Amino acid sequence: MQRLQKYLLSNFSALFMSIFLPLFVIASVIFLIKLSTYTAVIQLTVWEMGKLYLFILPEILFYTLPITFFIAATLSLFKLSNDNEIIVIFALGIKPGFIIRTFFKPAFILSLLLAFDFLVVSPHTTTLSKNFLSYKKSEAKFNLAASEFGNSFGDWLLYIGAKNKDGTFSKVFLFNKKQKEEILIAAKKAKVINDSGILRLKLMDGEGYSYSKEKFSQINFKTMLINDTLKANLTNYKQPLQYWLSKENAGRKKHVFIKDTLLSLFPIITLFLIASIGIVQVRHQKSKVYLYLFLTIVLYYGLTIGLEKMFQYYTIPVVALTWLVTTYALYRKTIVNKF
Repeated sequence: MQRLQKYLLSNFSALFMSIFLPLFVIASVIFLIKLSTYTAVIQLTVWEMGKLYLFILPEILFYTLPITFFIAATLSLFKLSNDNEIIVIFALGIKPGFIIRTFFKPAFILSLLLAFDFLVVSPHTTTLSKNFLSYKKSEAKFNLAASEFGNSFGDWLLYIGAKNKDGTFSKVFLFNKKQKEEILIAAKKAKVINDSGILRLKLMDGEGYSYSKEKFSQINFKTMLINDTLKANLTNYKQPLQYWLSKENAGRKKHVFIKDTLLSLFPIITLFLIASIGIVQVRHQKSKVYLYLFLTIVLYYGLTIGLEKMFQYYTIPVVALTWLVTTYALYRKTIVNKF
């Protein structure tokens, strides 16, 4: 029996990799195209694009792995059926339940990995990605051009004489007009500091003037820091439970939790359907395995999304139990009663 299990799983694993790699590449290209749209708003280096890709990698794996498992398991059984090897297995007195048990272990392990992915890993990577983009957007809002009027830094109007090769600025002037006073600052040199999304302008070797109707004052300084009012909207994150229970984006999190829970269960609750579609009698049945694979994926995703508004969190048990009972009945009718 162990040799037979290894034989079935070896056929499955060979198909799994040949299906997974193309799906993974296609999904990666789609997500990379989506990432490239950010370059219209912010500047990203190749390394930063790579970081963003690593942040979405768990999401790519989450959507490709269950589909790959379903297709590979079904096609591996279909291939064995075409070679009449399934008929030989049943002729030796081995029941169809043996095949279900053989695929249950990898299906169970995959479901656990998918649950860990969306419950633990995804909140972390989603927060990192969101904070990174927020950080870059706040940085992009401060784009200084030398020898041009119209630059601003928070509430300050800013003029820069020249931009140096080391990223610093020369001959910097700042002006701020308040209700009762006006402030003018001149510095020989300045540089921008980005501290966790808070932009600071560090001025060096300069003078500051403040004047109003009542008084006029002047100061000389070696170093002065001016904070920008633009701040990156960073999300604090400590643990997955905090992420799921927080009220921020509660509606979206609810949708993601329902959808991803059902996708995590997909490998386990489709085992009976895998056997029903993949095991055929070539001489007596005209197989439409590829059509059934497509319809299954579309129907499952459709039920998951379509019933969510009606049943809310109850969508999870409703879809899972209905799918399991229906596919088991189909398995009993098409496989158990015939073999």
